[in-house]
Amino acid sequence: MNEKALKTLEYTKIINQLEKLASSSLGKELCRNLKPSDDIEEIRQTQLETSDAMKRILKKGNLSFSGAKDIRASLKRLGIGSVLNAGELLNICTVLETASKVKSYSKKENADVPDDSLDWLFAALEPIHPLYSKIRLCIVSEEEISDEASGTLKHIRRSIRNANDKIHSQLNSMVNGSARSYLQDAVITMRNGRYCIPVKSEYKGQVPGMVHDQSSTGSTIFIEPMSVVKLNNDIKELLLKEQEEIERILAELSDLAAQHTEVLQEDFEILTKLDFIFAKGQLSLEHKGSEPVFNTEGRIELKNSRHPLLDKDKVVPINIRLGDDFDLLIVTGPNTGGKTVSLKTVGLLTLMGQAGLHIPAFDGSTLAVFKEIYADIGDEQSIEQSLSTFSSHMTNIVSILDKADKDSLVLFDELGAGTDPTEGAALAISILSFLHNMQVRTMATTHYSELKVFALSTPGVENASCEFDVETLRPTYRLLIGIPGKSNAFAISSKLGLPDYIIDDAKSHITTQDKNFEDVIADLETSRGIIERERAEIKLYKTEIESLKAALTKKEEKLEERRDAILREANEKAHAVLREAKEYADQTIKNFNKYGKAVPSMKDMENDRNSLRGKMSEVEKNLSMKNSAPQKKKHKAADFHIGDSVKVLSMNLTGTVSTLPNQKGDLFVQMGILRSQVNIRDLELVDEPVITGPSLTRTGGGKIKMSKSYTISPEINLIGMTTDEAIVQLDKYLDDAYLAHLPQVRIVHGRGTGALRTAVHNFLKRQKYVKSYRLGVFGEGETGVTIVEFQ
Repeated sequence: MNEKALKTLEYTKIINQLEKLASSSLGKELCRNLKPSDDIEEIRQTQLETSDAMKRILKKGNLSFSGAKDIRASLKRLGIGSVLNAGELLNICTVLETASKVKSYSKKENADVPDDSLDWLFAALEPIHPLYSKIRLCIVSEEEISDEASGTLKHIRRSIRNANDKIHSQLNSMVNGSARSYLQDAVITMRNGRYCIPVKSEYKGQVPGMVHDQSSTGSTIFIEPMSVVKLNNDIKELLLKEQEEIERILAELSDLAAQHTEVLQEDFEILTKLDFIFAKGQLSLEHKGSEPVFNTEGRIELKNSRHPLLDKDKVVPINIRLGDDFDLLIVTGPNTGGKTVSLKTVGLLTLMGQAGLHIPAFDGSTLAVFKEIYADIGDEQSIEQSLSTFSSHMTNIVSILDKADKDSLVLFDELGAGTDPTEGAALAISILSFLHNMQVRTMATTHYSELKVFALSTPGVENASCEFDVETLRPTYRLLIGIPGKSNAFAISSKLGLPDYIIDDAKSHITTQDKNFEDVIADLETSRGIIERERAEIKLYKTEIESLKAALTKKEEKLEERRDAILREANEKAHAVLREAKEYADQTIKNFNKYGKAVPSMKDMENDRNSLRGKMSEVEKNLSMKNSAPQKKKHKAADFHIGDSVKVLSMNLTGTVSTLPNQKGDLFVQMGILRSQVNIRDLELVDEPVITGPSLTRTGGGKIKMSKSYTISPEINLIGMTTDEAIVQLDKYLDDAYLAHLPQVRIVHGRGTGALRTAVHNFLKRQKYVKSYRLGVFGEGETGVTIVEFQ
């Protein structure tokens, strides 16, 4: 990608944002060197890595790679057998510690979490715990080796402390004893690494020992008393042994690290790569970005896209298309209306996408892969080369025309400006025609009306405009494709106070053709406004319908639960009645057997019969009480119309009238998949909410009611069911959905072991009314759902 386009479209500013989000030195270097690619497979892979990093950040929080120190020079030294110092070994330890933390971060909470494109990087990390633990045990800091590094070092340091204690004891006795009057100060000091006392120069003969230093005035002599010379010598020897032992320990640690140089190199490279990838994921979150869909056919469709360098809370999102039914887009409109921003948004988002970065746009936005992007935007005036603005622009345009091909994206800002308008417009049309014939994807901004006419009259060329509110004299920054823009010069001038007679005079100088063209544009603007308002109303109606649909679905679920509860209670009561009847029958048989063996007592038999009659009376009384509910309203045959919602009292089910009553009052009612003939005496009309809006049907009774498709959910959830339970529920649901004329439905079965998904798919294969089925894609639930399309 040419550097001029990267600079013109401010790609470097995005890279600067990315670099700040990386935490390691090499990670920042990878960010600085990031360039757009023209290999679609590489682009898709890097985009996938960015998406997976973003998902991990959302789920587990961001990950710091600041511990990924640059150990490349140390590894090279290990390769030639050098001994590393404490600081270098600590850097290796920090890298291993970071690798351990990153590997722990990657652990999955459960086995159902799907794999992603970063799993292999996390799996390849090897923290080398023995080396990490050994270095951490031996080295405290860059200047200090731990006493626990070796037994020898610990013994040497204990001997040094003992010798120091003896020296301090002897010198303290001298300082606080007989030599006190000879001393300048009652202190113990160090000179040339040996313990001394400060003696007044006139008494130096009174304190036998070695002179090591004197003060600048000569009044103080620093003497090492003879009584501690040997102890100081012992300390010197011990310090040399300590240094030798430290060097041995560092050499041992270096030899141990040298055995793992390849693993250390791989760990470092993986950590820096992950730092780079997670910086891209964090940038996506800051930009509220999404992964674009790439193609090699030159198609661009940006949905609610924003320029990433503008305030995301204030910038107005725009929708841009290019390369589907037109490959040349001409954007017109007044200054400060957002034309240049639209141009730069297309160019910069394309560069970001091809660099593996998410773009600030809605999911499903499409970008094409271009080998080159050429941009002529902004003030190209060159004082050094004595070129005017027009000359500089034209020099750049000549270079672009020489290099551009069908795999290029070309962006022109105010094409043909800076010269005579007639000649500039003619040049602009010729340049754009050349690129259009070459099938080069091109987007240009202009003020020239001739280019608006060119776009209207040329196949494959489309107009667009940046909307402008004449009432407030402010641009709305919305891009309207298919509508050429007006300059609004007269309207703006009038609002700003220019006298009407001047404006009328100016209008007289415009040709009839130009005036008619501007009137056509004005009519288009008016029509567009009406369509926008109607679209908003339709959206409102859809929202209301969705709300009602949800309420009805909830109501239907409650009725289903209530019906199941009633049936369950009825079955339980019936079972109890049968059990009680059996007990009475058994008792009666026993009594008759008893009576058969002896002379029956009429009194006992009469008592048994009265007892049984009492039980029957009690049951009949209970039934009569339950049936004494308020009487339903009596309906006539004329009260029923096709499409009316009715309740079948004997079945406690709700359905829809599908035929008119015959002379006997019988009619057919559709209850889900069941169609049954019922008499009007067994029916009760069900009142439904009367609403207005699209996709509604008018019944014969004059009420507007929702079609059955609004009472059937477009989704069924089978999670938690056994395969047998799920298939029963699915069978009924698919019948209802098919009768409701739903085009497709969504079956949620989850991932799990896959048994439920397999059972669902085997069932769908046998259904004649199922046209096709597939697993969900990203955003639909992926392998956890199946999308079914009906015949």
